[in-house]
Formats: sequence, C-alpha cells, structure tokens
Amino acid sequence: MSSPATSTPSPSRIPEAVHRRRWAILGVLMLSLLIVVLDNSILNVAIKTISTPEPTGLGATQSELEWAINAYTLVFAGLLFTAGLLGDRLGRKKVLLAGLVVFGLGSALAAESGSPVELIAFRAIMGLGAAFVMPATLAVLMNVFERDEQPKAIGIWAGGVGLAIAIGPITGGVLLDHFWWGSVFLVNVPIVIIALGLMIWLVPDSRDPSPGRIDLFGVALSVVGLVLLVYGIIKGGQLADFTDPVVLGTVIAGVVVLAAFVLHEKRSDHPSIDIKYFKNRVFSAAICAIALVFFALMGVTFFSVFYTQSVRGYSPLQTGLLMLPLAVAQLIFAPRARLVVDRFGVRAVTTGGLLLVAAMLTAFTLFETDTPIWLLEVVFFLMGTGMAHIMTPTSVVIMQALPREKAGSASALSNTFRQVGGALGIAVLGSVLSTAYRNGVEDKLTVLPAGLRHTAGESIEATLGVAAKLGPKGEPLVSAANDSFLHAMHVTAVWGAGVAVIGALIVFLFLPGRLPREEGPEQEKSEPVGATGR
Repeated sequence: MSSPATSTPSPSRIPEAVHRRRWAILGVLMLSLLIVVLDNSILNVAIKTISTPEPTGLGATQSELEWAINAYTLVFAGLLFTAGLLGDRLGRKKVLLAGLVVFGLGSALAAESGSPVELIAFRAIMGLGAAFVMPATLAVLMNVFERDEQPKAIGIWAGGVGLAIAIGPITGGVLLDHFWWGSVFLVNVPIVIIALGLMIWLVPDSRDPSPGRIDLFGVALSVVGLVLLVYGIIKGGQLADFTDPVVLGTVIAGVVVLAAFVLHEKRSDHPSIDIKYFKNRVFSAAICAIALVFFALMGVTFFSVFYTQSVRGYSPLQTGLLMLPLAVAQLIFAPRARLVVDRFGVRAVTTGGLLLVAAMLTAFTLFETDTPIWLLEVVFFLMGTGMAHIMTPTSVVIMQALPREKAGSASALSNTFRQVGGALGIAVLGSVLSTAYRNGVEDKLTVLPAGLRHTAGESIEATLGVAAKLGPKGEPLVSAANDSFLHAMHVTAVWGAGVAVIGALIVFLFLPGRLPREEGPEQEKSEPVGATGR
C-alpha cells in the first residue's frame, strides 16, 4: 500500500519510492545475511580437515575447534545489541556497510591463518563484522515493509537462512576437494564485494529518531561473562573432569559476571539489553525457544560431521550433500510456516516444531557404523522441517513485540540469544561428547606411551591420527575409537533432545494460541511491548 498523500507523512508509513523496490531490497539483505550464515555452515564440513595435521590442516584439537567456532559466535552475540543500537543511532545502512567490510577483511585473514590460535583470533574479527550485519538486515526489512507484509518478508528472510545452510556445506565440500582449507573463508570475499555494491545502490538508510545511549560497561560484562562460562565448560570437556578447580572457578566466575551484567542492566538508564522487555512472557518464551533450538542444533551439527567423515568415511563434499536435506526443508517450509501458524496458531506450531526436533535428535541414538545412510537423510529433513516451524513464528512474535523504530533492538535481541544458545550448545554438548568419548576410549589407550594418552583421548580424530602413525599395531585403536565415538554421540544426542523438550514445554505454557490482528499504523506505533497477546 502507498503512503497517504499528506504534506507531513506519518513516520510509521513507508515512502513510496522505497516501497516500490522493497522486494529487491529484501534480496540484497538476504545476500548480506547469506555470508554470515554461510560462513558457519561451510566451517561445519571443514572442521575435520582443520583438525588434520599440517600441511593438510592446522592440527587443531577438539577444544581448539570449539573455540574457532565460538570465538565467532561469542563476539557476534556479545556485540549484537550494541551493533543494533549503533545502527539505530548512526543509520542501519552505514552500519551494515561497515560490518560487511570488517567481515570480508576477517575472512581474508582467516584464510591465511598459520596456527589454530591465529584462526581463533581472525574468526573473532569475522564475528565483529557479522555482529553489525545481522541485526541491520532485519531492522532494514522491518522499515521497508508495512506491518501486514512483515510476516511474509520475515518468512522469506528465514528461508534465506535455509538457503545459506544448504549452499554452505556443499560449497565447502567442493572447495575442500579442490583447494586448501583456507578457501572456505576466502570465498566470502567476492560475496562481500557484490553485496557492498548492491547495498550502496538499492538499500535506503534508516535510524531510530530517539536512539539509546551505548552501554559499553554492560557490553564488556556480557562478553567477559560469556567467555569465562564457555571457557570453563570447554575446559571441563577437554579434561573430562568438571570438578577440576580451574574449571569450577572459571564457570562460577562467568556466572557471577553475568549476574552482575543483569543487575547493571536493571539499574542502568541506558542498558544494552532492556530487561523490561522480558516482563512480557510471550516475548521471553519466543526468545527462549530460539536459544534452545540453536543450542540443540549447533551441538548435533558438531558431532554429525565427525560421524559422517571419521566413522563413515565420507569426503567433505559428500558430507555437505548429506546435510542438504536439513537446509532444503528449511528453505521449503520457512516461507510457508506463517500459513500453518494462521491455521493452527503460534503455540501449536512452535511446540510441534520443537517436539519434532527432539524426536530427530533422539533418532541419532539408533545410528551405528552400518546404519543405512538414507535414514540420516530422513532425520535431517525432518529436523529442518521442525526448525522452520520454530524460527518463522518466533521471529514474527519477537519483531512485532516492539514498535518499528525499535526494530534494531528486537533483531539484536533475537540474534543475541540465537548466537548465545548456539555457542553454549557447542560448548556444553561438545564437552558432553568429549567427556563421554574420553571415558569410553581411555582404557584402550593403555598400549600407548603415557605422554600420548591424553592427546589421543581428546577426540576421535586425535585417536585415529595416533593409530595411523602406529601402522598395523594401531588397528585395534580404530575400532575402539569408532565404538567410543558412537557411544558418545548417543549420549550427546539425548542431552540435545532433552533441551528441545524443555523448549517445547516453555512455548506450550507461555506462547499465545494466536497473535492479535493489527488495526492500523497508529496502533502499531504506540503498541506496548506486552501487547503481543496472551
């Protein structure tokens, strides 16, 4: 619909020139989103290669791999809300362009990393850039679409995430089959250049007329708290001992700092996260659902790559193709999920999606070394279907809980909890996997020299690497490594399923059956946070 012809247009309406090119703008925003999501989905198939000793890889341990992933997600999550506020203040287009430049630079540096430590550092730079890209894409979207078209646009935007997840593993597999491991990062650079050109040409700038102040102290507390917490969890998995004083002390310190962050936010007159948003139980339940589903998903993605490549012997390209059903399902169902919500309601669709994800995670307990691979394809497809029916309705709930001019804040909150959930999923479920694996394989490592036992027990790749060096004498270690990994994968899958069930219970209790219909732009402008339904 076009803006009314008045001498002073309502700030809640879209200028006609922008409204006419809104779908082209959405396409550019999805391209920008593509590189942020593509990076992690490409990395999923590359983690085994990176863990291979030089010159093929970097010889990264499992804990270093977890940090390579989490360096990105923690910086991303820690700065998302500040990036959203900067976009509200300086202009979303300016912030989006700057984020793309930093992300491209970080990608180029990561491709040339000479050690796992360098890779972790450059991944953090990529996370810095991504933090400014992700919230700006959704904030611009909310400012170029009228409210009645926003659910459809968000559905397409969510489908773009599915497309990126689909393209990522396959692209990564092709690159790893023909080039060195760093090519999975270098591929981001040409996409960034194309996105920058289209962004300058098509996307309008927008900002909040009353932006908040930047809460640097709050940002510092949140990042420090999350890093301490995740470090302690990963260290506990590496040592297979969560009672170790260093592990306990770090985890407790992380919890204390995060508690101080919450208290600071409640008392601050310019908080980085406005705690009062969470007084709305609908908003809180939607945020929680996103965090928990990514907690489960990132953990299962981490172990499934080692299952397909290390246990089943598939190449990176074959692994990427095997993961395709997960992404295709999201690509198919995410744009259509709003139609299912219109018929059955937010609560029923989201609860069903989480229960489907939980069931598919449980199905991983059935996988062995000779399980027909088509069953894995079915599980991935149904898991993607469940995710599509979680992400779209919860994204709509979150984005419509705040007025349009606060779109950057709503987007940042949504993505912050998504990234925090994913980072904790990798840390917690990765540590469960590591602990269960070490406990299972430890008694089989007694044939090794004492100095090698701890390193060989860190992951299945470490054990297989030692077995390869031993030649025929190492063959018993190969079967022991496979058996121990399968047991560890089964244990980890049950943990992930339990998390998804908790999410299903939360959304069933607190999400509304249906969202209320909006009556007009003035109601939209003045709608309070708690007005999104009971």
